[in-house]
Amino acid sequence: MPQHRFEPPRGRLEEILVDSTHLAGNLLGDPAERRVAVYLPEGYENGDRAYPLFVSLAGFTGSGLKQLAWRAFEESLPQRIDRLVQAGLMGPAIFAFPDGFTSLGGNQYVDTPVMGRWESFLVDEMVPSLERAFRLLPSAASRAIFGKSSGGYGALIQGMRHGDRWGGVACHSGDMGFEGCYRGDFPRALVALAARDGSIETFLESLSDSDRIGSDDFHALMTLAMAASYDPDSGSPLGIRLPMDPHTCEVDPERWASWLNHDPVELIERAECRDNLLALRLLFVDCGRSDEYNLQFGARRFATRLSQHGVPHTYEEFDGTHSGIDHRLDSSLPLLYSALDV
Repeated sequence: MPQHRFEPPRGRLEEILVDSTHLAGNLLGDPAERRVAVYLPEGYENGDRAYPLFVSLAGFTGSGLKQLAWRAFEESLPQRIDRLVQAGLMGPAIFAFPDGFTSLGGNQYVDTPVMGRWESFLVDEMVPSLERAFRLLPSAASRAIFGKSSGGYGALIQGMRHGDRWGGVACHSGDMGFEGCYRGDFPRALVALAARDGSIETFLESLSDSDRIGSDDFHALMTLAMAASYDPDSGSPLGIRLPMDPHTCEVDPERWASWLNHDPVELIERAECRDNLLALRLLFVDCGRSDEYNLQFGARRFATRLSQHGVPHTYEEFDGTHSGIDHRLDSSLPLLYSALDV
């Protein structure tokens, strides 16, 4: 059995609220004022030093607030950071953990009227708010963003669209290769909806009245969240429209093309996305060889295209699945730190 970490975090946790105009008016009615937990390094209060910024994006069904929690026979993220710093593998930094949870169960951190303009929120509102509240180095070369799963996707999108705002990006098992990771869930989503008269509104209402969400309903909810992120439709209930025929599950090419416009494997073919990645000091991508969502295949395609286009990157595969992969931060965080201006 692994050894439990009894040591409390050595740094200090604080929290700020960001009242967002980018998130205001989202169709879900989720709050526009968002909490951002901040982990300050040991000794922060004893000097005037400025620090690099690391932003952690949580995966689907997660929140940055959850990453601070105690874990049996594991480490909280602050404990992991402390260990890496104490071991001399990286230096002190300020870490931010935004609460990006939504009523659809998660977030892809892109701009959508359904959930709000999360992509813009991160760079236009959250980072400036953090810079006003804490002693942060002001340069993009001193900022890193990282995440796992949907959070890894969100971090990668920041790098592909806002490379001038970040020095480093780490994407752990991020969503890519949409054909492989999403389309297999389409039939399950339609079966779950059919049990509620095929209505998205009825389906969501039934979940809100339930004590728990079963596996099939969870995957249907996740499919709805992806549709809300990649192909929002103002003419549909809550702005959500699925890209397939509800009776035959035949995919609508136009609707599916809207999804693929957000796939990193497709985005890398755009010169502006490559230019943004070339502006980074480090791009780190990894994935487990037995990922349950088939993300290893998308990651391999993405890494191959990065190489073909001459985009510097570090790509790693490891023995593992989509779960229990926080240990991979031991690889990415020191690399990110070493690439930044600190």
